Amino acid sequence: MAVSKQGKRSLKRVCVGVLVAFLAVGIPHGFAENKDAKGMQNIKFQKVIDLSHIISPDIPLWPNDPPVTFDVVASQEKDGYYLRRFSIGEHSGTHMNAPNSFHPNAIGIDAYKPESLVRPAVVIDMRHLARGNPDYVIGISDIEKWEHVHGRIDQGAVVLFYTGWQALWNDPKRFINEDEKGPHFPGIGAATTKFLLEERHIAGVGIDTHGADPGQDTIYATNSQILEKDGIVLECLNNLDQLPAKGTTLVIGVLRLKEGSGSPVSVMAFIP
Repeated sequence: MAVSKQGKRSLKRVCVGVLVAFLAVGIPHGFAENKDAKGMQNIKFQKVIDLSHIISPDIPLWPNDPPVTFDVVASQEKDGYYLRRFSIGEHSGTHMNAPNSFHPNAIGIDAYKPESLVRPAVVIDMRHLARGNPDYVIGISDIEKWEHVHGRIDQGAVVLFYTGWQALWNDPKRFINEDEKGPHFPGIGAATTKFLLEERHIAGVGIDTHGADPGQDTIYATNSQILEKDGIVLECLNNLDQLPAKGTTLVIGVLRLKEGSGSPVSVMAFIP
């Protein structure tokens, strides 16, 4: 169906209007007030990029996580409609972790307010360092080098790290990269996370690997620090190569699983 230019402009205004419904004046507990985000009335964008992988039974899984299954429970031939039942771990596919996954008595994924899931984002390209070292730990100096070129990271932003791991998604063995010592993939160092929280007052982080923490980190210091503040941790992101270093707005759609430790997510990136 052809759409006129006027129709396209109207559709764009409708999309923006829907997004405005997500926006409110609240700021997630534990983070400094972001006046720019608080005053946001609309999102200006030229295109939208989906940062989530397609879910199938063949996706990479964290060791010992439950498999992804789809079962047909109704068919057009027999029932007049098509319906499946699916099963997936709360931390499988492109997903967001919840505070109760690392902290007893903390909130679950269902407790995040909608306005906390609409966030400005920056993208830090780490491919040149991760390519030759799968155990690379992202350091404070990496943040400072990025800021020297692009400027200071705004408070309330989600910092996305593009390691190039998204290209391995269709090869689960290489994506997890596990040996007798455990998984091997790059991640954010504990001191770096502390710096980003305390000095830049970020809302959270995202990465294209299966963990914000390096694969060899068994303490999960990055997850622990951010989720202690009810922040955002996104893992297994996709299409980070299509985002600019600054200017993107994320809209994160979670499944409101009661007291969930996390949720597969649909992450939409709106690019100006």
